[in-house]
Amino acid sequence: MSTPALTVLYEHPTWQQPLFDALDKRGVDYLAYDVKSAAFDLREDVQASIIFNQLSPSAYVRGNGHTVPFALALLDHFESKGARVLNGASAFRLELDKIAQIRLMRDLGMDYPWTIAFNNVEALQDHEATLSFPAILKPNQGGSGARMAEVNSLNELKCLLEEDSSLWQPDPVLLLQEKLDHDPSKQGIVRLEFLDGELLYAMRVVGVSGFNLCPSIDCNPEGDEEGACAVPSATPTSDPQFLPYPEVPAEVVEEASRLFKATGFDVGALEYLITSDGRRVFYDINANSNLRRSVGLAMGFDPFDKVAEYLERQISS
Repeated sequence: MSTPALTVLYEHPTWQQPLFDALDKRGVDYLAYDVKSAAFDLREDVQASIIFNQLSPSAYVRGNGHTVPFALALLDHFESKGARVLNGASAFRLELDKIAQIRLMRDLGMDYPWTIAFNNVEALQDHEATLSFPAILKPNQGGSGARMAEVNSLNELKCLLEEDSSLWQPDPVLLLQEKLDHDPSKQGIVRLEFLDGELLYAMRVVGVSGFNLCPSIDCNPEGDEEGACAVPSATPTSDPQFLPYPEVPAEVVEEASRLFKATGFDVGALEYLITSDGRRVFYDINANSNLRRSVGLAMGFDPFDKVAEYLERQISS
């Protein structure tokens, strides 16, 4: 039995099913590698010529937190054996580290939200003079809007962390970040999807009332469908809308392309918003990018088929 030339690492089966369907439709021979229960022998060579990493930092919210450190070890192993890994270990580490993401934006001379990292809320007292509220509490290892909250004072933050110790898990590094004032009902945020260094599509996410902006229909379904996300919206009656944004300005695409190139990602997404005082601020980088089929179809193509086509080209190159 021959070994497939493509291996897709995944943890969330329904997120990846549209891609698997697109690969099947194209007749691509691949192995779907579920890392929730896996083992590898360090003595063995890697058979597949292309490894595509589709792991998500949010695995822990589904009870699969052990997959993240395992996946990093596995990606390092694949790369040490000479395999070509798309969205490999360094890309995954960047996705797991919002501090590194902010630092990358800073080093590129881009606008970014002020951010303070901490591992003990009492330590923030030394920075109290520079704090500004309201602010956003978020984890360094994010995903699906988990462990995020708006806080209006240092005391409120202390009470929140005392009441819910799970906010420190699995990565006990938290961030207090500038709340970027904008109009969520009109402009919302913009998510730019990149494939092989080129913009695949842009979309607006409007009507946002919470922090879970995952484009997967599992997390934010279309129509009257019921969602099955492990991080449900705090206000399910105010679901975000995902709208095609074909007229994204050229200067935004240029800035985003520069940032995406610096990440080293093969496939991924960037998010930005325009603040009420006119700042354009990128604030999130995603390597495991859940595509929104309806947005792509509105622009004349199936985004999952585009990714499958890209993977097919990598196999034959």
